[in-house]
Order: sequence, then structure tokens, then C-alpha cells
Amino acid sequence: MPIERVTVTLAAEALLRKMQGIHGPLLFHQSGGCCDGSAPMCFPRGEFRVGQEDVYLGTIVDTPFYIGGSQFEYWQHTHLTVDVVKGRGSGFSVEAPEGVRFLIRSRVFTDDEYAALQQQGPPPRGPQPD
Repeated sequence: MPIERVTVTLAAEALLRKMQGIHGPLLFHQSGGCCDGSAPMCFPRGEFRVGQEDVYLGTIVDTPFYIGGSQFEYWQHTHLTVDVVKGRGSGFSVEAPEGVRFLIRSRVFTDDEYAALQQQGPPPRGPQPD
């Protein structure tokens, strides 16, 4: 069974489904840049252009999750969990008007998980088919 690089809490799943109902298909991108630092940003799928160096980590609740290539270099040993907390995040992410924000909780992969990831090979880069 493949090791997942990204998962979602029940609270974040519920919010993500609500946002899908409002905005349609969505996409997450974690850049590590400005505007909330390394907070995951959630966009309507057609409104964010995935670059060739962005790394596809997986899909949560029918929503692809990408991380910037340089950010992935720092976080490649880490399992990411998308969660939600009260508070205002970036005005660019779809959940901002809700008074909550998505955030990442992380943990380092176990040695066994990391060995399995090495067997799976590197995650794909660039836009993935829907």
C-alpha cells in the first residue's frame, strides 16, 4: 500500500467540501513564500497555474495538493496533514471569508515509511491530469 504524503483532518475535509460547493473544483498549493509563509493556499482549480517545478503530493477530498519544488526539498521527509483553525488567513485562499484558515500539521516520516517512499520513487512534478 503506497504511503500518503498528505492527508486531511475531518474538520478540514468538511470545510473543503463546503468550499467546493461554493467555488467548484479546488487546488491546494503550498509555496513557503510570502502571504502567510508556508500556509496552504486553496484556489479554484482554474485560477492557479501549477509550475513545472511544483511537486504533486496527492489528492485530498478530490483536491490535488502541490508544493513548491524548493519547499519540497525541505519537507520531503515530512507527512503533511491539512487542518483548519479559527482565525483569518490570507485573502487569496478561498476559506478566508469564513473566519478560519487552513494550516499544515506535520510529522517526520518513520524510517519504515521513508524507506517505502524511496521504493515508490519521487513524486511527480508539474501539472497532473484531473
